[in-house]
Amino acid sequence: MLFIGLTGSIATGKSTVSSILASPPHSLPIIDADILARKVVEPGTSGYNAIVKYFGPTTPDLLAPVSDSMPVDGVDGKGRPLNRPALGRRVFGSSEERKKDRNVLNGIVHPAVRKEIYKAIFRNYLSGSWAVVLDVPLLFESGWDRLSGVVMVVAVKDPEVQMQRLMARDRHLTREDAQNRVLSQTDVRLKAKRCEARGKGKGVVIWNDGSKEELRANIDAALADIRRSSPPWWNWMCLLCPPLGVAAGAWVYWQNIQINKRWREMELEEKAKL
Repeated sequence: MLFIGLTGSIATGKSTVSSILASPPHSLPIIDADILARKVVEPGTSGYNAIVKYFGPTTPDLLAPVSDSMPVDGVDGKGRPLNRPALGRRVFGSSEERKKDRNVLNGIVHPAVRKEIYKAIFRNYLSGSWAVVLDVPLLFESGWDRLSGVVMVVAVKDPEVQMQRLMARDRHLTREDAQNRVLSQTDVRLKAKRCEARGKGKGVVIWNDGSKEELRANIDAALADIRRSSPPWWNWMCLLCPPLGVAAGAWVYWQNIQINKRWREMELEEKAKL
């Protein structure tokens, strides 16, 4: 089973690409890290309790406000849902304090999400899927690129396009809030460059500065190339012969380690030129 690692940055259109990949004619199963990240911090979970314990004392509006429809202990007695805009203001930004808070939040959420992703991968493997899309915003940062046979980055060339799309989508954000959210993530142009550096057949950049029709055409062309490099007979062999599948996965992992090593060397060379 081929792992397609899908990533991008905030407001570049990654969710749109994910939706297209999940729809006919592609109909690929999607493992969405954002959805899982919400699941692992629902009231009553260990992630929720850890967030409330750390952020609660210094964030008065961390939880959804009490109302006629929202009791103090939540609708099911497990606690009120997190107030995501309030939590976002605590973790998005470039100051050292914001970075510290963001690292704490990631340390709570990421291990729980990783566990859920492994479960979903196993279920899709047993179902005989030829490929599965790992939709992970922090694909490179969290190391999921090492498991991906192909990495797909959804990017825009103009940073202002990101800002305008984000403020149009989340109208409660000020321009400063939107800028903080964009700056809190790795520049998507850098992600695109890293993706291209993986080489033909291992990295695909989907530029999304144009219309949805252009985006769909780019995706169709990319998937056609990917299907040619990962034919159905090979995936069935890996499914029917688990040792072969394990060996193939180990080979992909080793190749990706070497790819990341070359990328780090390229980064050092670029810094040395400055």
